[in-house]
Amino acid sequence: MRMLNLALGAMEYGTRIDEETSFRLLDAYVDAGGEWIDTANCYAFWQDPSGHGGQSEELLGRWFAQRPGVRDRVKLATKVGCEPLWPGSYPEHAEGLGAKAIDAALETSLRRLGVDHIDLYWAHRDDRSTPQEETVAAFGKHAAAGTIGRLGLSNYALWRAERMRGLAGELGVMAPSALQLRYSYLQPRPFVRDHAHDHRFGWITDEVLDYAQNNPEQQLFAYSPLMSGAYENRADRPIDPAFDHPGTTRRLEALTDLATTLNTTRSAVVLAWLTAGTPAITPIVGISTPTYLTTALSAAHLTLTPEQHRQLDEVW
Repeated sequence: MRMLNLALGAMEYGTRIDEETSFRLLDAYVDAGGEWIDTANCYAFWQDPSGHGGQSEELLGRWFAQRPGVRDRVKLATKVGCEPLWPGSYPEHAEGLGAKAIDAALETSLRRLGVDHIDLYWAHRDDRSTPQEETVAAFGKHAAAGTIGRLGLSNYALWRAERMRGLAGELGVMAPSALQLRYSYLQPRPFVRDHAHDHRFGWITDEVLDYAQNNPEQQLFAYSPLMSGAYENRADRPIDPAFDHPGTTRRLEALTDLATTLNTTRSAVVLAWLTAGTPAITPIVGISTPTYLTTALSAAHLTLTPEQHRQLDEVW
C-alpha cells in the first residue's frame, strides 16, 4: 500500500473528540495507508478542567494497546516544551527545554503512549531561557539510548534551528532533521506579528523553503494547512484578518477554479499543492469527523499536473 504524505494531528483526541470517534478515525487513517500521527505532551490542556495536558497521548496509548501490531505500521511524533507548569500558567510559565524537563517529559510520554521509543520527538517551541547546548545534549542523550528516532524543531526561527544543528555536530550527537511550522496556500500580510502568523518564527517562508530544498535531510511539516476550515466558506470559520489583502482574493479564485475543474474541494487542492511542491511538505491535518477524513484522503491521492501547480504558484 502506498504511504500517504499526510500526518494525522491528534491534538484534541481524548478531550473535545471522544474516544470512540478518535479510534474510528485513527483506524480509518491507518487502513488507508496513513503513516504519521502527530501529538504533544501538552495536548489538550486548554480543553481539560485540570489545566494540564496528556489526554491525547493517553488516548493513543489505549488505542495502541487495543490494536496489536498497529504500532509497527505508523510513525509516532510527540512534543515537549509547552506543558504548563500549573493551570493557567501558559505561555509565560511552561516546562521549557531544560535537561530535567526533557528527561521527565520523555519518560512520561513513553509511559502514556505505552511505547519504547518516539519516531520523531519535537521541541515544541524555542526556549531561549535555556542554553541551546543543554537542550541539544539532552536530546542527544536520549537519541543515543534509542528512545528518540529523530529530532525535530517546531516554531523555531531558522537561525536558531541552524545553530542547533551546528551544536549537535560539535557535541557529536543527533542533529534536528525536521521542521514544523505553520503554512498554507494563503499567505498572511508581511509584518503581521501575532502569535500565529509571525514570519520571523512559526511560518514557512521562502527562506525556509530554500533551506529545505538545499538540505534534503530536513523534512518540512506544516500545521494548520487548512486554516480550521476557512477554505470551505464556513460562516463559523472565517479567514483570519491577517490574510486580509488582495492576494487572498486572487488565490481563492484560483483555488475555486481548479477545484471546480477537478470536481473536488478547495481544501483538497490545498493539500495536494503542499505535498507536490518543491520541496514537498507534509501537512498535519487535524481530523475530527469522517467527512474531513474523506477530504484529506482524497487530497492525498490527488495529483496536480505541473501546469496546474504552476498556475497556483503564479498567483500572488
